[in-house]
Amino acid sequence: MIAEPGGLLTQAGRVTASMRNVVKRYGHGRTAFTALRSVDLDVRAGELTLLMGPSGSGKTTLLSIMGCLIEPTEGTVEICGRRVDSLGERRLPAVRLDRIGFVFQGFNLLSSLNAVENVEVPLSFRGTGKRARRARALELLRELGLAGKERQLPEDLSGGEKQRVAMARALSTDPLLILADEPTAALDGVTGKHVMEILRERAHGGVAVMVVTHDPRLLDIADRVVRLEDGRLVE
Repeated sequence: MIAEPGGLLTQAGRVTASMRNVVKRYGHGRTAFTALRSVDLDVRAGELTLLMGPSGSGKTTLLSIMGCLIEPTEGTVEICGRRVDSLGERRLPAVRLDRIGFVFQGFNLLSSLNAVENVEVPLSFRGTGKRARRARALELLRELGLAGKERQLPEDLSGGEKQRVAMARALSTDPLLILADEPTAALDGVTGKHVMEILRERAHGGVAVMVVTHDPRLLDIADRVVRLEDGRLVE
């Protein structure tokens, strides 16, 4: 892969995230469990990729490795042309903050912060000024249909509203790679379609997007579908 100046791979069709011969094992000895087996995968700018497969096939593990949340047992991982599998935990947070937007299935909102404050968190870590980060957070919440919910704490939001706050937080830093774990699971059909359309717009604007899902209704919105079965990737 050839990186653009500054190490960014932003042109549509360029590889934003790459995994080669990735293996992930949990435990040791007789209790060892292999979640991923020699996975090779490229995720490209300009594409919305669906990652599908049965429960326990390794989808969340793959997403977590690509998102620099856990390290592979074997193999290499590159984000925007930079190898990250051996960076170490001290340097990985900067990669996550600068390159990746992650939408967790469990939302991972901070309970003591309201909706707009939760969206502002990554921008605050980036050093964005208070006025600019508030404007950006409000803009995204409106885009995701949460106008009027900005001051609500997570405990006062429905599951679907929490998911959309989490989506807004992931989009706040304009990441080059967006990873979403079951982003429509807590949403009704109309809202889920709206969220996926926003992700597709980001993808077609030059971002690499990968979505883990069980929802066959999303097949029509994807540019590419890959499947995991027993830890092995099947195109």
